[in-house]
Amino acid sequence: MADTEGNKIEWQPLALTLVEYPKGDLIGKIFAIISLAPFGIGSGFIALILFRRDLHTIAFFVGTLLNELINIILKHIFCEKRPLSRGNLYNEYGMPSSHSQFIWFFSIYVLYFFIFRLHHIYNNNILSILWKVIIVGSCFLLSLIVSIARVYLEYHTTRQVVYGALVGCLTATLWFTVVHRVLTPLFPQVANLKICELLMIRDTTLIPNVLFFEYTKSRHEARTRGRKLAALKPIR
Repeated sequence: MADTEGNKIEWQPLALTLVEYPKGDLIGKIFAIISLAPFGIGSGFIALILFRRDLHTIAFFVGTLLNELINIILKHIFCEKRPLSRGNLYNEYGMPSSHSQFIWFFSIYVLYFFIFRLHHIYNNNILSILWKVIIVGSCFLLSLIVSIARVYLEYHTTRQVVYGALVGCLTATLWFTVVHRVLTPLFPQVANLKICELLMIRDTTLIPNVLFFEYTKSRHEARTRGRKLAALKPIR
């Protein structure tokens, strides 16, 4: 394709979402699909923030953005190229792996969240513990698969993926400490700000099981409204 002056236009791939795999390689195709997990997680964050508007969810999301910023800075510090097979598609650096850093940040933060945030004396029954193990285990399994996929698809070297994972774990630890020790005590005051009231941003820190709380409140409200509507119906 050429522009109005007849010059050939050079097309630049959007490396953020472009994922390739060897044609006919089923494992490569599965790995390519799983490599898109960070974008699904990011979309989930946006949906949760829009519909739940919880301060801790917002803080978690801010942490992922800071983690990505750190990754960009480190890439421009190390200036290490991707594997040679990807040299013709990618101009950006590969050290450390952004996918690996993101997914391990997410998993480690979730682990800390379940250990410290959801630890409650009335919330430690067998079923609750089982769900925690399943969720955290699934996050770590996803992180491992994404990390392997980046090497298998030759987007990164093993070293780049390992360093990405280490940086993600370290960043998650530091950010969770900041959120848990510094920001969480401030959440009640932040939630009372006029702007937060206007945007219906809330703090659910003191509620041990938010899902069960919202479920019981919605059932109670539905039954109450149902009784009121039944009382307003005319008697024939």
